[in-house]
Amino acid sequence: MDKNFFEALSALGTENSVDVEVLVEKVKSAMLKAARKAYPDCEENITIEIDPATQKFEMYLRQTVVDDEPIDENEINITIARVFDPHAVVGGTIQKRLNIDKFGRAAALSAKQSIKGDLRDINRARILEKFEKKEFECITCQVSQVEVGGTATLIYDNTEIYLFRKEQIPGEVLREGQMVKVYITAIANKQKKPVIKISRVRKELVKRLFEMTVPEIYDGTVEIKAISREAGSRTKIAVWSNDPNVDAVGACIGPKRSRISAIVAELSGEKIDIIPYSEKPEEFIARALAPATVLRVDILTNEEKDRTCSIVVPNNQLSLAIGNRGQNAKLAAKLTGFKIDIKPEFEIVPADEAKEAPEAETDELAGLEQASEMTELEAASELGRLDGETAFEE
Repeated sequence: MDKNFFEALSALGTENSVDVEVLVEKVKSAMLKAARKAYPDCEENITIEIDPATQKFEMYLRQTVVDDEPIDENEINITIARVFDPHAVVGGTIQKRLNIDKFGRAAALSAKQSIKGDLRDINRARILEKFEKKEFECITCQVSQVEVGGTATLIYDNTEIYLFRKEQIPGEVLREGQMVKVYITAIANKQKKPVIKISRVRKELVKRLFEMTVPEIYDGTVEIKAISREAGSRTKIAVWSNDPNVDAVGACIGPKRSRISAIVAELSGEKIDIIPYSEKPEEFIARALAPATVLRVDILTNEEKDRTCSIVVPNNQLSLAIGNRGQNAKLAAKLTGFKIDIKPEFEIVPADEAKEAPEAETDELAGLEQASEMTELEAASELGRLDGETAFEE
């Protein structure tokens, strides 16, 4: 029985990542509570010995030896005492070994619940200690299981955390054993059972990846001014150099595109546009619409709650500026904080209006010719009248 107990104790410690010594103290506390319920009048006289090294598990009740009838279980008659200890004397004490089975089912369940409660507290403290300082940071985890519904179980430092489908990059297929980076968005329910919330779709993940990959960003030489992201498709990131000798865009790209390639690979091929930040709104907005070419930017309003602008692009760049399903324009708007109205350089005439234009033009010309003919007739008539009058007078 003792061997089975210590095997279970070791398994419990491994399962919960708790030192056996700590677990032993928790078990002692729980067993004392159970023993005190079974022996309510002997609370101060009960002791427990648990030694994993020697696999010893004993519970004792210290009893005072008397020469008459004991008044309760804290006393024992000298005759019975000498059965347990031949050297017992009246006025002395003996350690009577207790039978754990006597505690009964209720006491055992109470002890079990107490141990569970202690383990929850241990796990809560352990999780908080491990993750609290990593909140809003990026960590590397290993995928241990991917469920049919898409939820992935990840392992970080022997702790399981869950990456739900909505927090995974669209189109990404996770595999067991794969190492992935995730962003810790929050630690919920800290007072009871902490829940670690993680994501791979937040724009903050991209920011942390750049900080981890680009030394100039980590040391503050290059600064990330803004990020807009559509996970799985495209990200725009605006960077600024605090050192005129350091090219912010070049630092992010890295030698032979090594830095940007590593980040793109981590994000499963997501495209990344690195935009040089400008304090001039017109210039920043024009750059944000890359890869499209911008001819003119007109700031309509530049108030904190209402920033709007009008953009003019070459006709052949209109679709590029807007992007597939408006993606490029939407990301540029989020990056700059402006509502963007994109217009072509030359107004495009609809096909139906183009067909009607020649007919209208013909009618207009016919009217002008008719008016011209009438003017000539009137002039001739007037000339004839004047000529007649002149002849009459003569």
